Amino acid sequence: MCRFNFPFSGASDSLVSRAKTAIENAGGAFNGNETHGTFQVKTPLGIVGGEYGIVEQEISIYVSNKPFLLSCKRIEKELSKVMR
Repeated sequence: MCRFNFPFSGASDSLVSRAKTAIENAGGAFNGNETHGTFQVKTPLGIVGGEYGIVEQEISIYVSNKPFLLSCKRIEKELSKVMR
């Protein structure tokens, strides 16, 4: 489906905490830690879900489930907001 890599600065636990809060505030589910995990969140078009992995100062995100009408580019744009 979609793969993204985002560099980040700071501690990975801080990044994971921000992502978990954003996903849960949107009514989604987040399970993971500072190295890997899974997520699922509802959007107006349907459910987006996948997994992530963190190595050093980079997070890799694989979206394995997304609505047909929701582009990878749009997902990447929304994810980049959380990665700042």
